[in-house]
Amino acid sequence: MTGQPYEAKKLTAIIRLQMLLPSISRFHFTARAGAKSQTGWNGIGEGRVRATRSTGGVRFFETGSFTLQGQTQPVPMRNVYRWDGFDDRIALLHERRGPESAVALFDLVADGVDTLVSASVHQCAADAYSANLTLREDGFDLEWRILGPRKDEHILYHYRT
Repeated sequence: MTGQPYEAKKLTAIIRLQMLLPSISRFHFTARAGAKSQTGWNGIGEGRVRATRSTGGVRFFETGSFTLQGQTQPVPMRNVYRWDGFDDRIALLHERRGPESAVALFDLVADGVDTLVSASVHQCAADAYSANLTLREDGFDLEWRILGPRKDEHILYHYRT
């Protein structure tokens, strides 16, 4: 800690998330393109999570499928996310290029008893990524927002035990 006093309720959300991460086993998400989107990326995804402990955090190995709105054939998908825990934040990284080349997405900081928010926006080329996380009794919801010249996307993940 940096010497600043931390409110117990803010630390509690971080501790609760750190304790919950290893027990997550499944996900479901909805992708919705906003009015300014040029991608038309609307659909539903679902799958399994294999959560493993790593140095400083937990890794999510996600496998599942995504079905684009208007289509009947799902597309396979997979991701590896790493959640690194600290006293005052949870760092979310995407290991699409492996653990040594993980892409730091953002730090999630407490914003109440049951919520965490991205401390700052993650800039990927012209696109800005941000997120809100809400703790639930049986998991958590992670809401992504992606804005850019061609993007206006909203993705709501439901991670459950």
